[in-house]
Amino acid sequence: MTYVVTEACIQCKYTDCVTVCPMDCFMEGPNFLVINPDECIDCSICVAECPLGAIVSDHEISDDQRHFIDINRRLSQHPSWKRISKVQPPMPDHAHWAAVKDKLALLETEPA
Repeated sequence: MTYVVTEACIQCKYTDCVTVCPMDCFMEGPNFLVINPDECIDCSICVAECPLGAIVSDHEISDDQRHFIDINRRLSQHPSWKRISKVQPPMPDHAHWAAVKDKLALLETEPA
């Protein structure tokens, strides 16, 4: 089992989760975080740190978010996505975006 960052993180990118990860397995893109599933030790410490509930177990992920298992895997290997282990400010307008659903079209994979 591993943990997966889901759609709720897009355009918000709270980073409270990264400071508690004992394996430093979070990777950062322009407007989203992912967990490297090959490095995650399934400790679940990060789950409680996410104010949006965007981190879930790959065994408990809802059907409408299952594609994020592959997204986390692919983007954790993306050459422009860098490891993150320190808290950074959330995205501008994060409070607005926290309530928005269906944000997959907004996911940015390349830096601007």
